[in-house]
Amino acid sequence: MQIPPYTLGCGDRFGRQGQAQLGAFLAARKLDISLHPVWNKSNREHTLIGSGPQDVRAEAEQAVQELGWKEPYFVDADHINLKTVDRFLPVSDFFTIDVADEIGQTAPAEDTELFLAALKSHLGTVSIPGIATPFNLTPEIARAAADKFLSAVMEAGRIYRHIEEQKKGAPFVAEISMDETDQAQTTLELLLILAMIAREKIPVQTIAPKFTGRFNKGVDYVGDLAGFATEFEEDLCVIAFAVREFGLPSNLKLSVHSGSDKFSLYPIIRRLIRKHGVGLHLKTAGTTWLEELIGLAEAGGDGLEIAKEIYAGAQSHYDELTAPYATVIAIDPQKLPSPFVAEGWSSEQFVRALRHDQACPDYNPHFRQLLHVAFKLAAKMGTRYTDALKTHHAIVGRNVTENLLERHIKPLFGK
Repeated sequence: MQIPPYTLGCGDRFGRQGQAQLGAFLAARKLDISLHPVWNKSNREHTLIGSGPQDVRAEAEQAVQELGWKEPYFVDADHINLKTVDRFLPVSDFFTIDVADEIGQTAPAEDTELFLAALKSHLGTVSIPGIATPFNLTPEIARAAADKFLSAVMEAGRIYRHIEEQKKGAPFVAEISMDETDQAQTTLELLLILAMIAREKIPVQTIAPKFTGRFNKGVDYVGDLAGFATEFEEDLCVIAFAVREFGLPSNLKLSVHSGSDKFSLYPIIRRLIRKHGVGLHLKTAGTTWLEELIGLAEAGGDGLEIAKEIYAGAQSHYDELTAPYATVIAIDPQKLPSPFVAEGWSSEQFVRALRHDQACPDYNPHFRQLLHVAFKLAAKMGTRYTDALKTHHAIVGRNVTENLLERHIKPLFGK
């Protein structure tokens, strides 16, 4: 299964916005933007929501049928490992193999020595087209990379082969994810990781490294834009080099996780993928859930009441909700409105605080990040929440479609 050059991962916490999401892709095609959806949902999200992988497949197929989508689309088993992958096997055709937790684990000495022996011909000066300064790949650098990443890549190989065996010839796309870790991978480390992947014979089509800077949930990038541009372009050059040197799939492309709302990065990414003539996978998730809240608040009445109740609950369960996301949020509690103040807001005030409009003086990124991680509270509302989505489906769907099309697709992939 060949993944198309441009793909956008569409998270949907409650599985109600498939048609609204796909509407953005259809609108993009009218603008001559060839982009394909990948519906993604992790095992953790399924556990919190009470859904299952089959629900994601059903949502995607219903949207495709209802809107007459004729192009390829995918259903992603997001951030899976050997413990969680099996429940996704019958319905997924895209597997995000997450081995970040294995980084730093020591591989068996014999495997380390075999990898280093295979790499011997590449030691010394490594000149990569597009990167001005050659790398000096010493045995010490190679061994340090093996000590850090080889165990993780070998685990990815085990997971890939398990999927391949269980799928019994059914085609699927493999992505390897190393983004959910503390330290960014250097350009040279990425090259060595790709050499390890080739050694494991994984036909990886997208790879998600950890970039420098902060990719906080639901808000813009925090970091050095010029530094990111250099890093991103060097990674593109390394991938092209690794495809030639190590025999990896020719369509291998970068994947940017926590990619929603990184508005300051989109001009950089757009310019570089065009310059190098390469594809991109960008994964969004909670941005759709936040657009649901915006739509409910905009609707007023019971919708606004639900949005305010979720925020009040998020304040009272602050530590519980934020702890699992400590590395990908940056909330200053002093800049959060009190539940009492928020309770008095109009629809317009709630929406202005939550919508990611950096030109709006009332936009509050701390408020937005807290609500980003508060979807568990909506899940606890059960049918009260999902019935509200049905009641206000038109206004919610409009927000979901406009958010993907205007804030994400056009800036990244537009002509």
